[in-house]
Amino acid sequence: MGKGGGCVPSKKSPPAVENDNAPATIGSPPPLPEVQPREEEQEQVPAAAKTLKILIVFYSMYGHVETLARRMKKGVDGVDGVEAALFRVPETLSDDVLAQMRAPPKDDEIVEIPSVDELESADGFLFGFPTRYGSMAAQMKAFFDSTGKLWREQKLAGKPAGFFVSTGTQGGGQETTAWTAITQLAHHGMLFVPVGYTFGAGMFKMDSIRGGTPYGAGVFAGDGTREPTDTELALAEHQGKYMAGVVKKLAQP
Repeated sequence: MGKGGGCVPSKKSPPAVENDNAPATIGSPPPLPEVQPREEEQEQVPAAAKTLKILIVFYSMYGHVETLARRMKKGVDGVDGVEAALFRVPETLSDDVLAQMRAPPKDDEIVEIPSVDELESADGFLFGFPTRYGSMAAQMKAFFDSTGKLWREQKLAGKPAGFFVSTGTQGGGQETTAWTAITQLAHHGMLFVPVGYTFGAGMFKMDSIRGGTPYGAGVFAGDGTREPTDTELALAEHQGKYMAGVVKKLAQP
């Protein structure tokens, strides 16, 4: 073995063994800051559920449509998360003409709709009106005619709406009055929601006279003195509940 024989130690120092328990010394790196969860990882607190609003807008001369409207409100209000508001449309006849037609005074508890702009904030609608020769009364048509600014910007497009009616006789337009009103919804881009036969057995009863069709609830007014039957009122309440359920489904994300 030559001079300086044997193993020559490496000039590299062995790696230091990290000791978590060793006290910090001068020159030690500062402790890492606590890592905060990203915003999307933080616990999300659900916002309060929005109360959906259905406007029940109607015209009633002798009170029959109004009676259905009140019962519909009961149906809507019975569904969690949905509430209804009742509004009249403006009267177009003078007090003298109404007196000659023996129309009773209107209940001040239900106010006229302040403006057509009220419709924009609603989530759904139920429109009620009596028939005039198989189509809606002029008062209701005048109201729809006043919604032109909402139509121009399609502010009501995609919103669901249903109808309920009153006729003087069995052949007076229980179906055609609602059917001919669909044109108003079509031009606004609204969704017509008929009640169909969801009322069940009540839609098939033949033992008594009753209003109401698959297009919506209805009542026979006769000469103006006939009161709505229990079946007619029950169908109106059912339609309110049915519409509230549809509005809730459409509001789901």
